[in-house]
Amino acid sequence: MLVEIVMPQMGISVAEATLIAWHRAPGEEIGADQPICDISSDKVDSEVPAPADGRVVELLVAVGETVDVGTVIATLEVGGEVPPAAHAEPAAPAAGPPAPESSERHGERPRHSPVVERLAAELGVDLDSVAGTGEGGRIRREDVVAAASAAGLYRPPPPGELSRMRRTIGEHMHRSLQTAATVTSWIEVDFSAVEARRRELATTALPVVAAAAVKTLAEYPELNAWLEGDRHTVHEDVNLGVAVSLGDDGLIVPVIRGAQALGALELAERIADLARRARDRSLGADEVRDATFTITNPGQFGTIMATPVISQPQVAILDLEAIVRRPVVVEERIEIRPIAILGLSWDHRALDGVYAARFLGALRDRLQSI
Repeated sequence: MLVEIVMPQMGISVAEATLIAWHRAPGEEIGADQPICDISSDKVDSEVPAPADGRVVELLVAVGETVDVGTVIATLEVGGEVPPAAHAEPAAPAAGPPAPESSERHGERPRHSPVVERLAAELGVDLDSVAGTGEGGRIRREDVVAAASAAGLYRPPPPGELSRMRRTIGEHMHRSLQTAATVTSWIEVDFSAVEARRRELATTALPVVAAAAVKTLAEYPELNAWLEGDRHTVHEDVNLGVAVSLGDDGLIVPVIRGAQALGALELAERIADLARRARDRSLGADEVRDATFTITNPGQFGTIMATPVISQPQVAILDLEAIVRRPVVVEERIEIRPIAILGLSWDHRALDGVYAARFLGALRDRLQSI
């Protein structure tokens, strides 16, 4: 049987990636999960694993070539069964592309990815003259665009025309809405206890809510699940996805694996670290895949209610909105309390409204009694 290996998507706003190196030639044997090639995007560098034991038939993309996500990059002849969608998942992080010789001698991180190098070549920017704003001086796409704009070499897309990144995010979101029977339920929560707890930990409300949500998922495990066609997989471990905005570069969802073993303070440290490295484009491929439940936090920008789109194949996403001080009735008297709305978008194919409502109610009770 001939199996196609495609360029994987590493983050919902990633539209393309560059092939860095092949680890097998046509005719050579390869084992399941062994890396067949290294790839690089502007967000993540990665290895692409073979989906099964087999023999490489054809390599369809040249080293250094940048292609769209979903492009067939190689074919593999296999004899056994191939796991569904296995060829579309990136494996563990790969080393970045070779750095300039002077950097290699000092063990420094490469100053830019091949995607950045290609963009610089297209815009006529000399990377040696660009000051990188990423981690360790790493040059990012924004740095190249800024340098090109300053030199009059770059013009943004015409007004009204979607960028490639926005088209990619739109396609992903539209596909989710076409796939899932999405319903959003909301609940109001008194955040007095959450505010006291987050001040005690010297952090934001997000990790406190995340910790409570993870504990509540243990009571409502049907939400910590994937639905792929008719296959419903309930997971024991909570691989918590946390949406991180990259500004004009869209968003990415780093994943905290085994979040059920972490407390609020540990989650705060992990979230802060992942968010920083996401913005520095230094996440590994293994840190942006296999989330089983996601939390998003648009409330940090002041919004009070949203209907987040589920990230496939997950069945739910939790939305944390702004904490607003307002009058509420407490035991027949009016008090000013910090109130927030939590929203849960869930897939009606996998569960019913009562289950989602009970989860939200249990999460509210947990947050109000921390």
